[in-house]
Amino acid sequence: MEWFIKQACAIIYQIIGWKTIVYSKNRPKKFLMIVAPHTSNWDFIVALLARYITGYGFNTKFIGKHTLFNPPFGFIFYALGGLPVDRSKNNNLVEQVVEKYKEAKGDFGIALAPEGTRKYIDDWKKGFYHIAIKANIPIIPVGLDFKKKETILFDVFYPTGDIDADITYLKSLFKNVTACHPENYNYNS
Repeated sequence: MEWFIKQACAIIYQIIGWKTIVYSKNRPKKFLMIVAPHTSNWDFIVALLARYITGYGFNTKFIGKHTLFNPPFGFIFYALGGLPVDRSKNNNLVEQVVEKYKEAKGDFGIALAPEGTRKYIDDWKKGFYHIAIKANIPIIPVGLDFKKKETILFDVFYPTGDIDADITYLKSLFKNVTACHPENYNYNS
């Protein structure tokens, strides 16, 4: 079944015009993926396809806005590995996600957008970094380049604990990655 899903996703990926996925076959057992720039609903579709093509899809969850999980189509997002988040409440998300890593047996990852929204914002949210530090897991930065029609899984990054330096470095990886809606991504932060 996994082979079939992987092949089907590869065909769809090509049909929608995407060409390549650049990634290393080396990967940690537990990881946090940050997917950027996030400026369009297409980001989710492309990232989901790439997730299955690279073999990450079978043990990687994603964090999404809680309203996506409402009826009538919410069951689809759950089936695809979604974990709903209500951003309007202070619900200690970092601790909840860290707990998911502690409970996980074997390979496990969670993907999220560091911006937390498709709209323009001045800076990334830092929750992903706190999750990685507290769960003692590396970060896999993933770029969705709509100009080149390419998904890039950058080298695995191990946080040093220097949040400002580490986030500056992570953002620098995305400087040449063209968003679907470039006007909604802060390339200067």
